[in-house]
Amino acid sequence: MARLSFLFLGFLVFLGCSSVKTVSFKTPIDTQSKPIEYQIKKTFELEDLGIYASNEFDGARLNGFEKLNDSTAKAIIAPENEPINHSAYYAFKVWSDTSKPFYIRFQYPEEHKHRYIPKLYRNNSWSILDSTNVYRNDNTVTVKIELNSKPLTISAQELKTYNDTKAWVNNLISGKDYVTLKSYGTSILGRDLPVLDIGIGDPKGKDVVVLLTRQHPPEVTGFYAYQYFLETILDDSQLSKDFLSQYHVLAFPILNPDGVDLGHWRHNAGGVDTNRDWSQYNQPEVKQTVEFITKFLKKNRARIVLGLDFHSTYKDVFYTNNIRKTTALPNFIEDWFVALEENIPDYKVNEAAGNSTKPVSKGWFLYGHNAVGITYEIGDATPKERIKTIGKVTAKEMMKILTKANNN
Repeated sequence: MARLSFLFLGFLVFLGCSSVKTVSFKTPIDTQSKPIEYQIKKTFELEDLGIYASNEFDGARLNGFEKLNDSTAKAIIAPENEPINHSAYYAFKVWSDTSKPFYIRFQYPEEHKHRYIPKLYRNNSWSILDSTNVYRNDNTVTVKIELNSKPLTISAQELKTYNDTKAWVNNLISGKDYVTLKSYGTSILGRDLPVLDIGIGDPKGKDVVVLLTRQHPPEVTGFYAYQYFLETILDDSQLSKDFLSQYHVLAFPILNPDGVDLGHWRHNAGGVDTNRDWSQYNQPEVKQTVEFITKFLKKNRARIVLGLDFHSTYKDVFYTNNIRKTTALPNFIEDWFVALEENIPDYKVNEAAGNSTKPVSKGWFLYGHNAVGITYEIGDATPKERIKTIGKVTAKEMMKILTKANNN
């Protein structure tokens, strides 16, 4: 495995942080860059079986593919580095010279378990592998699939690469003169970092809402909620027009593009969880995000009132801070959650409240800007239609509450 250390780069980034205010947290975390292990990009061949597997595409994660017997192979999956969150991610293509059923056993490093139900992509369509074809035995998971000569993608979550994100953004903002797409910097590996600068009229003095996502590469369901949320803000309804006339939105659609395309479990190309770097900004992706926001606020004499960071976890949940009464929107969380339960069918808000002790974004919004900060999590297996409903309603009710607050 090729190794690359970004320790020196991390030092340079630290030196460049003097232009922005750092934020203190109770539990500091070392976010200096650490070595990562790159996958060897190749097509693995089981010649005697006529079966092949490949990781030669963006978002792939496959570290080895070996025969166990005539009907079974093991897919070796390893993270970019350790220690790391126990969220083993995988994505690879597999095919066969002849049509046949075949079994694949997932092999992870010790202490890591299978998390994601396999998603299958073939014939331009995604599906979920039927649970009857998933076999669990102690700590091992084996899946049964049908192979033929056309490659089948097997992935922990549906693939949404950096290029997919750019295409979605460009389509979303087409014809909308109140949205400006900007590049505010580059990732460690040189990918542009995009931001949507959104507002009707002069931004000076307007309160700001910040929307973040894709800090953690596999968390695609959270990205889907982000898409529906942002699409609703930009739907040109009267509510949208009123909201964007009174508030300004800064939307960051992919904070960790390197990690996404490298098929990382959790980290960026610096081997760091970017959602633990919202204190000293050692990683360039977070540093440049903070610099852009800081510059925008200073230029426009504005303040952040709300920050939402979209993620995925085992179930739908909103992680909130307990400190509220002294923030810019002291009643927002309670009002928002009541509105969600009233407007989403059969929905009960799952809130986990606790002031951030580690340097995560929701704590940065609170301690750095006296703003409401929320980590907006969607479950790994939440159905797409349900995500759509939640994403749209959460955006509508946010706009209603903020617009009403501004008019009082």
